[in-house]
Amino acid sequence: MTRPPAHGMLEEGLARFDPGGGFFRPASRPGRDLGVLLLRTLASGGERRVLDLMAGCGVRALRYGLEAGATAVWANDADPERLPLLQENLAALPAGVAQRRSACQAHRLLADCLLRQERFELVDLDAFGCPTALVPLALEVLAFDGVLYLASTDGRSPTGHDRPAAIRSLGAAARAHPASWELALRLQIGVVARAAWALGRGIRPLFSFSEGRTFRTAIQLRRKPAAREEAQLGLLAHCHGCGEQWTQSLLQLRRWPPCRCGEPQGPPQEKPRPGAPCPALAVSGPLWLGPLQDPSRLASMAAVESAAVEAGSVPSLGQAGTRLWHALHRDAGVPARCWTAGDLGRHLGGGPPRLEALVAALRLDGWTAGLGGVMAGTFRSDAPWPRILELAARGTAADPAAR
Repeated sequence: MTRPPAHGMLEEGLARFDPGGGFFRPASRPGRDLGVLLLRTLASGGERRVLDLMAGCGVRALRYGLEAGATAVWANDADPERLPLLQENLAALPAGVAQRRSACQAHRLLADCLLRQERFELVDLDAFGCPTALVPLALEVLAFDGVLYLASTDGRSPTGHDRPAAIRSLGAAARAHPASWELALRLQIGVVARAAWALGRGIRPLFSFSEGRTFRTAIQLRRKPAAREEAQLGLLAHCHGCGEQWTQSLLQLRRWPPCRCGEPQGPPQEKPRPGAPCPALAVSGPLWLGPLQDPSRLASMAAVESAAVEAGSVPSLGQAGTRLWHALHRDAGVPARCWTAGDLGRHLGGGPPRLEALVAALRLDGWTAGLGGVMAGTFRSDAPWPRILELAARGTAADPAAR
């Protein structure tokens, strides 16, 4: 864990630093841990150049240099009053790591790097608010197969709490959804995908997570889109009446299937006509429908961590980071239809079922199913919603603890 030694200094991993008077959250360490392990897996044996656009006190940049084998670190923060703190903290970087510190606005720095054709294997954009405006330039300064490690603290717009703001910042509709954190991440990846495709590039999400306050995605920029990669951009619909969810790609837009949830249409006691549109249907998008995690990359990150620890190095993953890694590794994030146990219990009219048992029953029934890795107490499946409810009801009836 991050611990405060004497003289107000902090220690995290191999880094010892002064957090200064600015914004520093010890609870965000899991994101920094995963960033360190990610960089270790990039360009093995070659360059590992890092641009930390909004460095704060510089702890991320420092850890990239001390723990991840960065060959060059550029730490920037738009507040010039932070520059002395950055210089003080980054003085601990190894002599072989090329380093720069600056106090520039992020868009100006990115534009300057683009003009001078400077490229980076990792661009760490840990933004306050929504960083959409910076995404195209950030992608432009990535080396081939480089990674944009993107964070947003805008929790209202992408979770359906400020729909006009979502249109302005994301160019998408965001409606209330049971798995709201996952919805926000999919909207964020969708923004990056559209910007990358406009450059003729492709993307691969490596990992995505949130604790409800910050939404983080690590996205690899590929030389060209994979076959039918554009089919992963689409819409996600959720019926607040019956709980059903549907997805559809923008490549094959069609009418949503009729929902027989029993919501009234017209006069208060009138039942919906067969095939009538559902009045409780909430549609979000365009957003990313594909995987949120790359299990093979997460496995590689764990492998380099194990090798380093066996060699006597201090672990980069703290306890919280280890728990996060396990949650993400077990859930690639597909299919995109995701529910919470509480939402399922509400539709069953009783307590929530044990999700592990439900997932096992769905798999035995021939469907794809798994526990959600982004939000605790969630599950995903491609099974028809009535079948999910049927199997969940059977499990609840057979489990006295769930009643």
